Amino acid sequence: MEDFSDKVVYQIYPKSFRDTNGDGFGDISGITEKLDYLQELGVDYLWLTPFFPSPQRDNGYDVADYRKINPKFGTMEELENLIRKSEERGIKIMLDMVFNHTSTQHEWFQKAQKGDENYQKYYIFKEGTPDHVPTNWKSKFGGSAWEYIPKLKKWYLHLYDVTQADLNWDNPKVREELKEILRFWKEKGIKAFRFDVINLVSKPEQMEDDFEGDGRRFYSDGPHIHEYLKELVSDAGIEDFITVGEMSSTSLEHCIRYSAPKEKELSMCFNFHHLKVDYKDGNKWALKDVDYKKLKKLFIEWQIGMQQGDGWNTLFWCNHDQPRIVSRMGDEGIYWKESAKMLAGMIHFMRGTPYIYQGEEIGMLNAHYPSIEQYRDIESLNYYQILLENGKTKKEALEILAARSRDNSRTPMQWNKEKYGGFSKEEPWIPMSAEFRKEITVEAQQNDKNSILTFYKKLVAMRKKYPVIAKGKISFLETETDMVLAYQRIFQEQQIVVFCNLSRKEQDIKIPKEQSSWEILLENYEGRKIPLEERYTMRPYEIMVLGNV
Repeated sequence: MEDFSDKVVYQIYPKSFRDTNGDGFGDISGITEKLDYLQELGVDYLWLTPFFPSPQRDNGYDVADYRKINPKFGTMEELENLIRKSEERGIKIMLDMVFNHTSTQHEWFQKAQKGDENYQKYYIFKEGTPDHVPTNWKSKFGGSAWEYIPKLKKWYLHLYDVTQADLNWDNPKVREELKEILRFWKEKGIKAFRFDVINLVSKPEQMEDDFEGDGRRFYSDGPHIHEYLKELVSDAGIEDFITVGEMSSTSLEHCIRYSAPKEKELSMCFNFHHLKVDYKDGNKWALKDVDYKKLKKLFIEWQIGMQQGDGWNTLFWCNHDQPRIVSRMGDEGIYWKESAKMLAGMIHFMRGTPYIYQGEEIGMLNAHYPSIEQYRDIESLNYYQILLENGKTKKEALEILAARSRDNSRTPMQWNKEKYGGFSKEEPWIPMSAEFRKEITVEAQQNDKNSILTFYKKLVAMRKKYPVIAKGKISFLETETDMVLAYQRIFQEQQIVVFCNLSRKEQDIKIPKEQSSWEILLENYEGRKIPLEERYTMRPYEIMVLGNV
């Protein structure tokens, strides 16, 4: 496998990236149109979320055909053109494969529903009566994880929406089907794969009620998951590809096994523990302030643990399922620019592969929709009703959605200050963010040397310039406050140290004497003096990277 330690991935949500045909719906040609921009940013891989035929109940994560293109996104020829044009610029394409479940509109499920017992074995069906649910497991989108089909007198499992039926990976025929799909896309020139909720695919043989939670402890990192991943990667011939697994509610120990090179499973893992530090009692739909002490502890635990076990991290704040990080842990007002830069630098210098989600590089903010009618996400719409049923007022429920909804990350990309942000000439499929401001556009930041976009370009370039960032060992430095995160990277003769003020208040830190005369490699405030004082007051959301390189 090629060394991917210095690579950077840019995630594209095609539906909201760029519309070229005026239907308000982003398309593949829109990605091709922006390749020069992406090349200038310096990224190496483009991760595209699903563009397959789909009823779009879950924005494409309900796949009806894995080998075709949804006409809303374009044609196979347009995708092949994107692959070719990307490679001309040194950029590779990563596809998002949803292998835990299919849409109930998929041919396999349609045959199963009509009584074909061969295809019923492709899914997880349980015989029973309408009044006896197989288990009390809850869907991640709310309600039961089981749905009854009266004609069949059977229940089927759906960990997500009722239209997303879980596949039965214990059936060898299912695993062979999935390998064939990967081979198909490999032939098309795809060079990397991201596997959606892949650690949920191995279910226990005996399913039982969960009286402690929603059922996830029984199927997360299931009994055959490592065996199945090894088989999938080996037999599909993608051992040399970058492969990343989205891991739901996983553990450090499992992620080491998933990503350690000797295991030959995956290149790296997404885990989400650091993005639950503002969940009250672990509940996504209950708000609380960010627990920065816990955030630091998790970064230290996972960075050091994965290093010791030879695993590999993904470094990310945002994706198509997460709120915008500046709205979440930064400042939307006075320190918008400073906090966006600090949060970016904080993770980009850690050990792992950085992921930039579209719009993150210009500091895009949450949607802040004032009305439920503006939301599109099935999870958000379901939980809005659940929140009302649980006694929340409409205002309170909307405040929770404003902080938590997946639609926060799905608003149209803001290219310029036009009515629809240069995303489209027509009304988009989802409204523009209520925080759409002219300074939060590519156009406004493109030629500004102090912009967030310019800062991201520097981050990407530095990873390629200094081997210590890509390959160095990491260790964390003691600080006198929970509001400052500091760490060091060392590789051969190169050393860097990173200081991050996580708050909107000044923070006093102590800089080791030997580091105070090092070169300032990057900062988000101007006018620093060298050498630095041993006691230094960090400004709100300040980041400072010192280097002996």
